[in-house]
Amino acid sequence: MRSAVHIPAGRNYKKESPVVFGGGCIILGCLFESGRKFVTMGKIKSYQPVKLIAAVAIKNKALWEEIAAKLEKQYGPIDMALDWYDFTHTDYYQAEMGEGLFKRMISFENLIPAETLPDIKIATNDLEDDYAENDKRVVNIDPGYITAPRLVLATTKDYSHRLFLGKGIFGDIHLQYLKGQFQPQYWTYPDYKEDAVLAFFTRVREVYMMQLGFLYQEQQ
Repeated sequence: MRSAVHIPAGRNYKKESPVVFGGGCIILGCLFESGRKFVTMGKIKSYQPVKLIAAVAIKNKALWEEIAAKLEKQYGPIDMALDWYDFTHTDYYQAEMGEGLFKRMISFENLIPAETLPDIKIATNDLEDDYAENDKRVVNIDPGYITAPRLVLATTKDYSHRLFLGKGIFGDIHLQYLKGQFQPQYWTYPDYKEDAVLAFFTRVREVYMMQLGFLYQEQQ
């Protein structure tokens, strides 16, 4: 049942449309004229497919070829990979994985539905467990995705800037694409602020936008 809302006087109205005041939209059975334009309710649409990415931290790089093959079997070819770099930006993983970690960012060729990210996070956690030694991980895989306006990471940890996606998984808007480049947030992990990492994700986004363009052409 719709709640009663005070509607300002001195406006022109039409029935069966939303009403807007103060820059916000309140759904009602009418519409008033705001300036020269009538504002209508946004329509629910399906979301475009997204570009799957992952951050991989590992101690023994010799394991990577085998792990990469398993990821590609599940999610398709890896189309881009950043060179390994020394992962010294945090000591968060040190107690479990030890010192001397390497890290890289990767992206996958196949686009995915955004809503599958929780399942992917659960699967990569299982893969980490498969390689664990004495109940300690030797590889950490953080999946996420890129869309035109943002980079989202999947995480099991709740926080004020994370939205619950389901199945115990949260989505972290880790980078925003503004003014022609990815912009870190105050909560962004230190290595995601590095120029090389930002440049890599910018290139991934460029490829993603081209893929969306090809997909749109195929649907015409």
